Amino acid sequence: MLFIFVNQLQISDIQQIINNEFRLNEVVSVKDIAEIRGDFEIKHLIVKENAIWIPIDWANEAPPYLPAYPLKFTKNNLLAVIYTKLNNYEQAYPQAQASSELLKDIDTLNCIQHGVAVSMPDTPEKFDTDFDEYRFWHNAAVIAHYAELTHFIHYSVNRRYYERAFDLAPNDEFKAFTGKHWATLLLDADELSAAERLLTECIAFAISDNAKFELMNLQYGVWMKQLTAPYDAVLLEKIKQTLWEVLQYYERTQNQVQVALLLIDASQIANYSDSFSESLGYISRAVQLLEQENVPELVANAQYRKATLLYTWAQNGNPQFFRPAMDAYQQAVKVFTKENTPEVFAEIQHHLGVIYSEIPDEIKVKSVWAAVSVSSFKEALSYFTRETHPYEYARICNSYANALTKYPEAKLTDNYAKALDFYRQALEVRTADEYPYERALTILNFLETAWQVSVPEVEAQQQLFEEMTQKAGEVFKLVGDTKLLDEANSHLKLLHSLKLTF
Repeated sequence: MLFIFVNQLQISDIQQIINNEFRLNEVVSVKDIAEIRGDFEIKHLIVKENAIWIPIDWANEAPPYLPAYPLKFTKNNLLAVIYTKLNNYEQAYPQAQASSELLKDIDTLNCIQHGVAVSMPDTPEKFDTDFDEYRFWHNAAVIAHYAELTHFIHYSVNRRYYERAFDLAPNDEFKAFTGKHWATLLLDADELSAAERLLTECIAFAISDNAKFELMNLQYGVWMKQLTAPYDAVLLEKIKQTLWEVLQYYERTQNQVQVALLLIDASQIANYSDSFSESLGYISRAVQLLEQENVPELVANAQYRKATLLYTWAQNGNPQFFRPAMDAYQQAVKVFTKENTPEVFAEIQHHLGVIYSEIPDEIKVKSVWAAVSVSSFKEALSYFTRETHPYEYARICNSYANALTKYPEAKLTDNYAKALDFYRQALEVRTADEYPYERALTILNFLETAWQVSVPEVEAQQQLFEEMTQKAGEVFKLVGDTKLLDEANSHLKLLHSLKLTF
């Protein structure tokens, strides 16, 4: 529902304008300006002093492009703004025909929102007001940042646009609005320290709660991106505190989609702290909220995150979570299809390949799971090829090899021998210089499997023995991890005990 707040004497006139449009009064409500509240989840316009005031969109319901402020009140201008707010551009364009500036603003906003290419605006020789100058540079930054452009604009130029608008902002609320999107640009460019400083400065302004919590929402996102293992306990606590403050705000304003998105992040933080049940509770609630809001893409993303959480915990000695992980991935893949999102689809197939090889079940159906597992790995490798995605290719080859060692014995092929071939393919990518730790893990997987391979020919036995000896010795050059070195040493001792037989 869109609310229009007006002086009491104007209510009937504005209401008549709304009533004269087909079914518009079903989605637009006219109210006394005395009833206005600060709840930012309410979409609203204000009509007073013969002008239309369009509040700053802190709710992220449209691109952050600023129209004229205020806009002269006319029936057509009001209807043009209303239809634009309702994303009904078909009706907005005709209503704006009498105002070339408003028409241009609506068209630009429409193009940004729907990915239609636009060009950068020409800089005027002079500006009528200080606000017009601020608005021009803010909108130039927004177009360069968010729009599909006809000509490339370098990041450094876009950053200067934001800086210029920030300095020209007429008050702290507009300064914070520009600052938020400038910080988003910095975050996207991984300039995390600069983004954090800017957000801290903006939060310190005497601004509305709407602005404060939107800025805090972005701030904890910057901190999330700074997290690396081993996780800094102080930073984790700071993220938790800010996340909960923002979460409570969105719950008060009944913004369920934002609540769900925050719960997804809360789930990730809880997982970093090894609080599995807490993490699962957050992500499950997020899925439930997004299903209620009927946003299938966000539901699929939450299901994907939930599946990955369950998958990780299943691999860490909790096999009972493989089946719920499988169910969640299968829900996610209904949206993340091979045609629409091939990379996500391939990653899901990789994880499903592992799950199908590990899932506890009766012996007689394990061969069925193995066949499905092979199919999933092939799907993953058809996208993550060695030429296009070498790192992912090696990771999947290693997982596929691990899975082969868990399949039921095959009649016509030696699964262990096939596994060695996939380990070798992974090792061709996981070189000592680039991926020493991953290479060491793959080598140890190779050695463990090599003991199970049936090699009847003496010459082939000698070749495998020499390969195993060389690889076991290499581990000592790759890592300093005591556990991994002990494992490599065990293999070397066994190999040494066999040396006399050759």
